Amino acid sequence: MKRTDPRILVRRGYGEGPLHLVLMAASFALAAYAGVRLLAGDAFGVIVWFVGAALVHDLVLVPVYGAADRLLCRSAGRRPAAVNFVRVPAFLSGLLLLMWFPLITRKAVHYEPASGLSPDVFLGNWLLITAALFTVSALWLVVRTVRSRRRETNRRPSASH
Repeated sequence: MKRTDPRILVRRGYGEGPLHLVLMAASFALAAYAGVRLLAGDAFGVIVWFVGAALVHDLVLVPVYGAADRLLCRSAGRRPAAVNFVRVPAFLSGLLLLMWFPLITRKAVHYEPASGLSPDVFLGNWLLITAALFTVSALWLVVRTVRSRRRETNRRPSASH
């Protein structure tokens, strides 16, 4: 009788290794816990929130940012690697917007009474952070372009001989 490694069985049945399965289960458990805590025990509300978030992401957001990425790739022309200098700051800015959306849009009604701070600064701060992310990315692209051109110039044989 031949014994089979449980990791191989998990990979065959699940498609990834056992660590991936554990991490995915833990992330879903954490998300469910956060949803239950945020919606104060309203189980139906939690289910609607999860299903709604999945549907909005898959049916609205994926086509929007997929089309934006295709347009960006087409506009990059000869430098497809330059697309990442737009993707990264856009992703980070979008992630910050997602995390702080209620405060940026001033929809967080309990924030000011609970913290004593005004939510009025979040929109300006998010815009400044977004501008800084794109500025750093643009500067990084300029530095890489200059370095790349210098290397190409140094590699070319001298025509003066």
